[in-house]
Amino acid sequence: MSFHDCVVVDIANGRLDPTAAFDFVSDPGFGGFAMFVGRVRDLNHGRVVTGVSYDMFDALALNGFRRIVDAAYEEFGPGIRIHVGHAKGRLGVGDLAMVVAVGTPHRDEAFRVCRQVVEAVKHTSPIWKQEHYADGDSQWSEGCSLCESHGSAG
Repeated sequence: MSFHDCVVVDIANGRLDPTAAFDFVSDPGFGGFAMFVGRVRDLNHGRVVTGVSYDMFDALALNGFRRIVDAAYEEFGPGIRIHVGHAKGRLGVGDLAMVVAVGTPHRDEAFRVCRQVVEAVKHTSPIWKQEHYADGDSQWSEGCSLCESHGSAG
């Protein structure tokens, strides 16, 4: 049986919870767990960042997350658990923006599934990010910070 949990959390109503994500993917038959936790950083491309705003249409984003999870189950088999969570709204430096947790029977699968899901969320999800800077300016950024065209600058 496949287990997945996909959530969008409006920062005005709550926060992403890595502990709850880990609990969701835990199973006594699993020996491998991997988690990615993305936080808002204070510097990007040489500019001091004071926060970011994430905007999305929840239902569309959740459908995309489910497609990503379904693709992982198709590739790695149904005997895994996956949690995908993304924040929405205005986040400050240090706030959690994304949590992906994966539980699998073995560590190699856990690492590979987690990386695949994180990359797919970053590359394909309809999430719009606006960075806010210390100088009062703000800028909408590309949703794909890890795309090949950016090299390792992301």
